[in-house]
Amino acid sequence: MRTSRLLTIQMLLETRGRMSARALADALEVSVRTLYRDVDQLAAAGVPIYAERGRNGGFRLMEGWATRLTGFTAAEAQAVFMSGLAGPAAQLGLGQEVADAQLKLLAALPAPQRGDALRLQSRFHLDTLDWYREAEPTPCLADVASAVWAARQLQVDYESWRGRIRRTLHPLGLVLKAGVWYLVASVEGAPRTYRIANIRALQVLDARSERPRRFDLAAYWADAMQRFERELYAGKATVLATAAGLRELARLGAAVARAVAGARRPASADGRVRVAIPTETVAQAAAQLLPLAPDVVVVAPAALVDAVALRLRDIARCYAAPARLPRKSAARRKS
Repeated sequence: MRTSRLLTIQMLLETRGRMSARALADALEVSVRTLYRDVDQLAAAGVPIYAERGRNGGFRLMEGWATRLTGFTAAEAQAVFMSGLAGPAAQLGLGQEVADAQLKLLAALPAPQRGDALRLQSRFHLDTLDWYREAEPTPCLADVASAVWAARQLQVDYESWRGRIRRTLHPLGLVLKAGVWYLVASVEGAPRTYRIANIRALQVLDARSERPRRFDLAAYWADAMQRFERELYAGKATVLATAAGLRELARLGAAVARAVAGARRPASADGRVRVAIPTETVAQAAAQLLPLAPDVVVVAPAALVDAVALRLRDIARCYAAPARLPRKSAARRKS
């Protein structure tokens, strides 16, 4: 365990440069006192690690020194092959590079680990698309990725729900969510999210993009998803659901599934459970909940009950009169 920590300290300092004792300790999930003992052991073993004092001080390696750690454990090699997503890499224009990197790694691995890595590739497949969906066309994805990597500004024509707009963006990162690519970019210093498929035209500019200090792409995305969910589900609906209805409700989304999981048991006298679920608009909720009847019955709010009832009346009206066949079809039936 300690040997692994010592190697991790070397690689962290080699890849990130100077790091404070607190930052290193947090990355290793150890105390600062334990970190100092590890650093002393590294220095005693001949690793050129030294401390810089002062407010912006910390530990660093001698300039130009690099580890010679080329070995992979079996688990590490398998993890590398598991993380090689052929589909997304190909969309980014890196499909061949990923394949070449995996081939080089295979050649460098000992024979037993090589077999494990190949077995992993043949037995695990990751499909990022949801059911009944196809990948969105993203012809400009490679150019966007290039601008993100090179820190270049982008001028885009973007089709939003408000209409077509033109903006100059400072790219911050790309996110693949359920098979859909998004660009996180800064506009006037504030990060925003843009769907790649909605970019109608773009130009990579020579000007360098500006990145907010301490911007964390993963943290921004997690916060954006939570904020989106809060803004999306502006209403509440109270329903009575059978056991089958509860299962169907849970399939409507994560927020509804959480509400179902927290619903009070035991059930009411007729075997139904009262659940308060988050909803978007009244019209959207009516369209979602109507197909779940009679296992799910809406009892509140009144506006949603009325909307469901109106939909039911409209459906009944459509099917009340016998369907009239076109004349040609009727003639064929007579013959």
